[in-house]
Formats: sequence, C-alpha cells, structure tokens
Amino acid sequence: MTNFLLSIGGASVPAAMSFPVIDPATGEPFAMAPDASEAQLDLAVAAARQAFATWRHLDIAVRATSMTAFADAIRAEAEPLAVLLTREQGKPLAVARREVAFAADRIAGTAALDIGGGYLREGPLGPVRLDYVPMGVVGVIAPWNAPLILAMQMVAQALAAGNAVVVKPSPFTPLSTLRLGELAARTLPPGLVNTLSGGNDLGQWMTNHPGIDKIAFVGSTATGKKVMASAAASLKRVSLELGGNDAAIVLDDVDVAEIAPRLFASAFVNSGQICMAVKRVLAQAPIAGALAEALAAEAHKARVGGGLEPDVEFGPVQNRPQFEKVLAIIDDARAQGGHILTGGHALDRPGYFIAPTIVTGLREGTRLVDEEQFGPVLPILSFDSDEEAVTRANATRFGLGASVWSGDRTRAEALARRLEAGTVWINGHGGAAPDLPFGGFKESGIGRGMGLAGLRSYAEIRVLHGAGD
Repeated sequence: MTNFLLSIGGASVPAAMSFPVIDPATGEPFAMAPDASEAQLDLAVAAARQAFATWRHLDIAVRATSMTAFADAIRAEAEPLAVLLTREQGKPLAVARREVAFAADRIAGTAALDIGGGYLREGPLGPVRLDYVPMGVVGVIAPWNAPLILAMQMVAQALAAGNAVVVKPSPFTPLSTLRLGELAARTLPPGLVNTLSGGNDLGQWMTNHPGIDKIAFVGSTATGKKVMASAAASLKRVSLELGGNDAAIVLDDVDVAEIAPRLFASAFVNSGQICMAVKRVLAQAPIAGALAEALAAEAHKARVGGGLEPDVEFGPVQNRPQFEKVLAIIDDARAQGGHILTGGHALDRPGYFIAPTIVTGLREGTRLVDEEQFGPVLPILSFDSDEEAVTRANATRFGLGASVWSGDRTRAEALARRLEAGTVWINGHGGAAPDLPFGGFKESGIGRGMGLAGLRSYAEIRVLHGAGD
C-alpha cells in the first residue's frame, strides 16, 4: 500500500501506529494512514507557533503571494489528488476534480480579501484605530463529505488573517488532505501548515491543547457540541459549521418539469452528503404529486456506481456507520407510513450503495423529516398556504440553508425573508464562494466562514487610542 506521512514543521514524518482507510465502493481497506501521537501534536503546535511569529508580521500582499503559490501547487497535482479523493470518499471522479479545483480557488480567493481595519475617529488621546490581530495557532478539524474544500477554506482564512494551523482530516478521508499537507510544506514557510491524521483522540487532544488558540470545525451538530464543550475549558475561540435540515419550499406556480432536475441535483449532490443539500421538500398541494413523480423519475434514471466507473453520477455513502444510519431512517419512514416512490434499499453489490430514494406521505415527527439524513433519500411533504410553508420550514432545530421556488419572484422573496437560515436561495439551492459569508442559525453553527465575516473571525479585535497611521 502507498506510504502516507504526517507533515510537521515542513517535514514529512511517519507515525508509530497506523489505521486502515476504506474504499466505500468496495467496503475494503486500500491504504493505511499514519495515526499521530499526542507527542507529535505537541511538535506540530510548537512548529506552528514558531512559524506564526514571522508570518503574522508579513504584509498581506506577501502572505497572499505565498497562498497563491500553494493554490497553484494544488492545481498542478489536480488529477492524482482527484483520483485519491474518489478512492477514499467515494464521489465520482468528475465531482472529485471539481472539489480539488474549488479547494485551490478557496485558497486563492481568500488570499485576495483585505481584512480591513484602520482609522475609526478622533478621540481625546488622538486617533482611534481598529486592528484585526491574528490569534496564533488554529486547529482545523475537517469532515469526510468534502474533505479538501472544507479543510482548505478554514486553512485559507486562518492563514490570510495571519495565523498558523494544525489540520486534522476525518479518519474516514485522511489521505488527500495529507497530500495537501505535503504540498503546503513545499510552498509555504516551514511549520505554517501542519497536517496530522488520527482518530477521535487526536481531535480531543487538539481541543484541549493549551497551545491552540482557536478551533475551526465543520461536521455534525452532535460533534460540534462536544468540540465547543471541550474548548470552553480554556475559552478557545471556536467557529462551528454544523448540520442542516434544509427545506426547499416549492410553490404552486412553478414549472414542475423545469425545476425537478435542478431540485433533484440540489438534494442528491454527493449522494446527499452535503450540509447545504436540500433535505426536505415542502411542495404546495396542487403540484405536490406531480413534483414527487418527477423527482422519482430523476432518481430512477440516476447512474449510481463506484466513483472511478465511467458515466457514474452518484457514488456510495462514504462509510458504514452512515450507510447503516440512512438505511435505518428509510426503514423508519416505511414503518411510519411513508410511501417509497423509488429506491428504499441498498444495492446488491459490495460497498455502501443506496438507491436514490423518494418518499411521500410523511409529516413532522418522523426521523426522515426531523433529522439530517445525510444520504440519498428525500421526503416530499405537502402544504396548503404560504404561511404554513414558512412555519413548517422553520420548525427545526437547524438553520443552515433554505430555498423558495416560484414563478413569482416577489412572492418568493417575501417568503425567503421569513426563513430562519443563514443562506436562502430563490429558484436554486446550494453554492458558496470565498467572498460570501456562510454559516447557520440555531444548532447549525456558530459564526460564519468565508467572506469578510469569516476572515475576521480568525482575528481578535484591538481598539488602539492615540496612535497615528
């Protein structure tokens, strides 16, 4: 099996222990990843602290040049990175190629942002300035669904704000991030980006570590709560981008045939394993049946298979625990009276494949409606009035994203402004960019990533009285 190494202080370092990485298309291990020790985390934090001492004082244009070189190095290795990402995550190769490109774009796009600050007003002691001061060492903990783009958007913000980082990818998908760690070591100052793979113990060590000043985490709400509780002991700063149960409200004036393919893609992208994917559809009664049938037709013709197979559109669920959870949610939907229009079963082949599934006949109070399924299954719920749609869309502990679909933009906008979500789309769903803040209401997170709001969350605010320019 290919050898993978940690990146600490600009050097590639082995670990005494390792763990298997499973190909979700086969359910079998295909590589071994290094399992970092607590002592190696200490070394990585010390290396980051040393790199931070210089990096924090560099002009933002100099930092941007170095970050752009890192992004270019990723683009130069795009194809092998995409193949590796497909092997460990399961997504089709074409989707993996886009993720690699987006990861590089997030770095370059964030590097181009100006964090701001400067003169505020005159005070009794002279000019009053606002400074954005880098925090120090940021611990980045990334998830398994989109490991490269989500890790790199956190890394990029930390670096652009003047910090150094220690990165921990998910143990389900560590390999492509370890490769990025090697590229960072070649293109950035030694120790600025340190990449360690490991299990839950490593994450706990990071949130407890006295040398880490902030934890940036993307993942489930349940794990995010644990991260926040652990970080509270030292009052570490935290940014948490957590789960969602995004509702798509579809009004009765839509062209069902036109929106069904786009709505299906927004729900089943990455086999439903995207925090901002559509998780439930609220369709107005006159068109609910037709929309459900149109979505079922899209699901029935979807090409599901291993990510390296030709013409595949959707891959497997990434890991066995999630595979079993999604199947249990489908079984519960069936037991609660849900009608399976298509799918509803695992595919008869090795790996963690579930047929794209459309379910009708459910209401709130069932797992598929109330929870974040994070897999290729979608409930279609019927509503009567616009008021009912808004009330039911907001009746969740989540608040990451939502959308309204209508032929009447004024009507759609009126509903969109009432939805309790960090991002709301009209006649579309999904998508993010380095210059736009992203995050959630309620239990979908704390703070924002990307945009100036995200960048500034990686710095402390200092107000300085009596200093000149």
